[in-house]
Amino acid sequence: MYDREILDSFKKWWTNEEIIILFGARQVGKSTLLEMLSEQFPEMIILNCEQPVVSDILQSKDINRIQALFENKQIVAFDEAQDIPEIGKILKLLYDDKRIQQKLIATGSSSFELANKTGEPLTGRNIKFRMFPLSLSEISNKKGYLNVAEILNELLVYGSYPGVIDLPVSEKKRKLLDLSGDYLFKDIYKFEQVRNPEVLRKLLKAIALQVGNLVSVPELANLTGVSAITAERYLDLLEKSFVIFKLGSYSNNLRNELKKSRKYYFYDNGIRNAVLNNFVSVSERTDVGALWENFCVSEYLKKIENRGILSNLYFWRTYDGAEIDLIEERDGKLYAFEIKWNTGKRASIPLSFKENYNIESFEVVNREKLYLFINR
Repeated sequence: MYDREILDSFKKWWTNEEIIILFGARQVGKSTLLEMLSEQFPEMIILNCEQPVVSDILQSKDINRIQALFENKQIVAFDEAQDIPEIGKILKLLYDDKRIQQKLIATGSSSFELANKTGEPLTGRNIKFRMFPLSLSEISNKKGYLNVAEILNELLVYGSYPGVIDLPVSEKKRKLLDLSGDYLFKDIYKFEQVRNPEVLRKLLKAIALQVGNLVSVPELANLTGVSAITAERYLDLLEKSFVIFKLGSYSNNLRNELKKSRKYYFYDNGIRNAVLNNFVSVSERTDVGALWENFCVSEYLKKIENRGILSNLYFWRTYDGAEIDLIEERDGKLYAFEIKWNTGKRASIPLSFKENYNIESFEVVNREKLYLFINR
């Protein structure tokens, strides 16, 4: 079992009144995290909202019946809460009722579903966290950084889902193919009435092939045979189900900067490769640069989210091709990163960026500097 970094941020809100809501894709370890917490806190009970009895009692909105579920425990966690219709109103009812003194937690695998059902009713009554596949820090905390360095190529190909990372290679492939199939999109199919799942898969494959490159929604729409509006909607659903995320372009309105462009990345390299059904080893791949960039950007995102760091991530590019792979804006300061797989390659900050922006640092991120990059 891996210790999860998010616990430190999580526990800061443990004694506050707000309901804690934990989002994340299926299989990233939300239920396991609750089990770890319940071992530390005997006064905690976990209610699985997929169980019919639990679901029926919660939907009754009968405080006495619901309170009976708590068994006099002081901390109550509703796992898979997105399966309960009107869960937001139910949680609000419990939060506002003076008879309920318990600390309330809710987890959900579908951010758009749980967010829509909790958003307005719980305004001012909740704090939200996001959970991801295992981070490099979480892996190295258990296995040591030397082990991480030894399995780095494997992580680039198979990713770091908790249920995948410790499997034999032959089983990793099967698990990832199952995960990247309909299971990962279960909530989209269930709640969003996607009429053509095949379009969703084609769109995701197109994104997988364009990792690290600028993405044109009209081009994606043309490629998949749908309207730009539909393509935009599907991209939004894939983001909200924690399959992909986007970076916008950083701009201070310089004449030659790209201002409305975007790039998409996968939260997990293994899912990206499963979408393409490509598990070829790193040494034999032609897309290792894209794998490395996706890996580094997603790891940095995990770091700032897991540690509760308030910052924004962007890329930067001009029409004449000057580019910076990753920019972090934190506390009014800019940190720039150039991501290079080959350790021998040098890089320097583009002159137009240097002349127009004050930056705290510029770093090249290669395999030798990965540990410093993640722990800076």
